[in-house]
Amino acid sequence: MQSATTGAAMGGAPQPFWPGENLSEYLGKNSGNKARKPARITPGQIIGEVLLTIGAVLLLFAFYESFWTNIASGKMQNEAQSRLEEVWEENWVNPRSVHAPAEGDAFARMYIPSFGPDYRFAIIEGVDPTALLAGPGRYPGTQMPGEPGNFAVAGHRVGKGAPFNDLGQLNACDAIVVETQTQWVTYRVLPMEGDAELRRLSTSTCLPPDLNERIATGDYASVLGRHITLPNDINVVNPMPETPSTEVMPGMESILTLTTCHPQFSNKERMIIHAVKTEAVPKTPDGEGALPAAMTERR
Repeated sequence: MQSATTGAAMGGAPQPFWPGENLSEYLGKNSGNKARKPARITPGQIIGEVLLTIGAVLLLFAFYESFWTNIASGKMQNEAQSRLEEVWEENWVNPRSVHAPAEGDAFARMYIPSFGPDYRFAIIEGVDPTALLAGPGRYPGTQMPGEPGNFAVAGHRVGKGAPFNDLGQLNACDAIVVETQTQWVTYRVLPMEGDAELRRLSTSTCLPPDLNERIATGDYASVLGRHITLPNDINVVNPMPETPSTEVMPGMESILTLTTCHPQFSNKERMIIHAVKTEAVPKTPDGEGALPAAMTERR
């Protein structure tokens, strides 16, 4: 019969630990059964864990920005639409006495027919985060829809309802219609080119000849239908876009300016859209009346 000592030496069962035996001697005799030391954590493993954590956080943030904020914005936009409709139905105003709305209030609607019949957003007064969460917002101090000067509106491109997500798809002559309580104002996107002949050709089918020539070679020749600029370029919302003057001068056209972040998922730059007023159709006190022809345009 094999002894305990012989069995351990030959790789058999370990010797039992007898009472009174020195523990260190016992462990020495059974060195083959020692617990392995835990592996050392390397800097590479730490970096990997950190990167995985950062990746998970970024995915959650992207989900929040592109999905969850859309739900919140959709609810706020619906509420703004409802309030706007109530105000228009209850309080018909004299078009000659229209004043700037209160901060955070909806005061107009925007339609871009080429984006489809469902594109409709209430425009909010102000461009603070709360206002832009509810919908596109008017820059305070800029002009009202249809007025000479510049009616300038900001909106998100990703998340928070993303009302301006597709501005990069607009072409010269595309219509942007703004509805107020008293009128429908149609704007046409300006030429994208800087060359006079190309500008003249690109909007010849949608602008009256005199206006088209002014846009091509006159004082609006430097105003592009779409361009990219920096966030601190405040001249884009001035009465005469791309100039430093903040004064509305006699004879100015009625310009619409839309601004949004560029590129998508970044606020490093701004995409700017400029359009010029071509038509204003009055509304009757009951809100009825003819729609502008541009409302039926589709690509």
